[in-house]
Amino acid sequence: MTDDEKTGSAKDTHFARLRRAHRDRKAGGAPPRARPGADMPATAAPEGHVYLYGLHTVRAAIDNPGRTLHKLLATRNALARLEIADPDALPFDVELVEPRAIDKIAGGDAVHQGVLLDTEPLIPKPLSALGDTPLVVALDQVTDPHNVGAILRTAVAFGAGAVITTARHSPSESGVLAKSASGALEHIDLIAVRNLASGLEALHQAGFFTVGLDSEGPDELEVSLEGARIALVLGAEGKGLRQKTRATVNRLARLTMPGPIHSLNVSNAAAISLYAARRHLGKN
Repeated sequence: MTDDEKTGSAKDTHFARLRRAHRDRKAGGAPPRARPGADMPATAAPEGHVYLYGLHTVRAAIDNPGRTLHKLLATRNALARLEIADPDALPFDVELVEPRAIDKIAGGDAVHQGVLLDTEPLIPKPLSALGDTPLVVALDQVTDPHNVGAILRTAVAFGAGAVITTARHSPSESGVLAKSASGALEHIDLIAVRNLASGLEALHQAGFFTVGLDSEGPDELEVSLEGARIALVLGAEGKGLRQKTRATVNRLARLTMPGPIHSLNVSNAAAISLYAARRHLGKN
């Protein structure tokens, strides 16, 4: 008999645990206990402030000279991980706390890693502030802060110069968005436009070739990219690009997926599109 036959494989053990849990539920056993405080609601920040949390997020915000910082709450361990040796040397208040004190502010389900920063949000820039970057991302009413944060992170990783959103129907800066961006919010311009179609026309005048991602686009993305400046335009999950946006972009393109699933989360689609666009620009 082999060792696997004696002890059971990891997969067998996993299914055995599931079967036991199922039997326990049928027998009226108690459900698994939630982490203490997990259902604790978040506390709203004062008007004009935002609470950021998470080690990468807070470290990047502290290092951003464009931030107005008010107060840092941190556990002793988190302070060490932030590499802050002398809290008194910082130009804002620092308070050593226990994790539960941060739970009460960030909410029990926030993965704050023992640190929370009270700061003022960054002010979105106008399109006129766009520099000479060859690559930008435009979001057509993507409202989920997790997705917007993930797109910001990927955009920074691929060297995009800006993420353009609509002034309405887009998430404002928040702890959830900033945590999903993992520090990227401090490294890229977030530009807000009142009307996306007008913003795309302005990008055309600035020499950008705009490509809208659409599952029914006539061509694959890789062969649809042109020019030395690219703007990738992505729509909200479910709705996709609005009709006016579809009519305004230079080209509609699709990501070809040969597998049984033919759609992706918008942040995943953004990552693949940015990779393709960066490869195209690298050839010019």
